[in-house]
Amino acid sequence: MRNPKLEVLTPQNSQMIFIDLQPQMAMGVQSIDRQTLKNNVVGLAKAAKVFNIPTTLTTVETESFSGYAFPELLDVFPDHPVLERSSMNSWDDQKVRDALAKNGRKKVVVAGLWTEVCNDTFALCAMDEGAYEIYMVADASGGTSKDAHEYAMQRLIQAGVVPVTWQQVMLEWQRDWARQETYAPVMDIVREHSGAYGMGVDYAYTMVHKRDQRTKVRHEVLAPVPAPIANK
Repeated sequence: MRNPKLEVLTPQNSQMIFIDLQPQMAMGVQSIDRQTLKNNVVGLAKAAKVFNIPTTLTTVETESFSGYAFPELLDVFPDHPVLERSSMNSWDDQKVRDALAKNGRKKVVVAGLWTEVCNDTFALCAMDEGAYEIYMVADASGGTSKDAHEYAMQRLIQAGVVPVTWQQVMLEWQRDWARQETYAPVMDIVREHSGAYGMGVDYAYTMVHKRDQRTKVRHEVLAPVPAPIANK
């Protein structure tokens, strides 16, 4: 019997869900630097948009506890509804099930908070009751401690979830740099969200390939003017 998890993620075979990426949930995260978490989430969201990945946004108890989803995430998908829930488990909400089913893809890439609660319960139920394949984005998710995140990931892996990272997912979708229709947008994401890798790309573009700087305004550069050195 063929193992479907041997298939790489493609823009045609996968869908994306962002779960409870809300400020109150993020305040409880201790497994990853929270600014890094937001950077990774937004980078992943931009990648999903570039590749036209069907994407579901869901939140829990927004006005009573958790706060609104990250504005940077919402701005990537201005036309997407946000599926509000009362349950910690997204699978318990029929709107979420319907959204996933409508997309018609069994490979579901998941990023959310917290790993040990909302991600864990959704993944297990979606696999058990919906026969979905779950790809958990470890560095675009977070738990209330390093142990909470790590052991939740171990439980998920034992259950058959595939662990991935946000940049891995994006580059798996790209696959071939000859795909020019997505090459430039992907490199824009890399330069903005991929840390040292992105800095290196900026350097190569400007200093090696003599491309324009990635700025909205070209600043005047004043040449060095040595100041007089006092004799002592």
